[in-house]
Amino acid sequence: MKQQPPEGVSASPIGDDNLLVWGGTVFGPDDTPWEGGIFSLRMTFTEQYPDKPPRVRFTSEMFHPNIYPDGTLCMDLIQDNWSPVYSVGSILMAIRSLLTDPNCASPANPEAAQLFQTDVKGYGRRVRRVAEKSVAG
Repeated sequence: MKQQPPEGVSASPIGDDNLLVWGGTVFGPDDTPWEGGIFSLRMTFTEQYPDKPPRVRFTSEMFHPNIYPDGTLCMDLIQDNWSPVYSVGSILMAIRSLLTDPNCASPANPEAAQLFQTDVKGYGRRVRRVAEKSVAG
């Protein structure tokens, strides 16, 4: 993350003494309803990392088909399709991409999935409010 920071994301350990808990930030992609948003998340690694994926949970309010109301992320990359080759940077880049390209097949938030599939403009308005709130504090 330090040598080649990926564009649009950042992350680092939360404390000096615990390298298993990281704070991360995903910046809303330009030209999307997410634009301008700054979304915070927490990545919790186990001693089995990199054989086991980290647990990823947004600490910012989110409205997305693949994010549970409590902020927990539902994404194949950190569940069924996990591979030790994924770095913190690649996980965050995949999350950033997921913001604009949700998987509505197995939604964690059925309301967001329904709105995304039936009223894209309404979904976009809802996301804009979340993005605006993320920078207002």
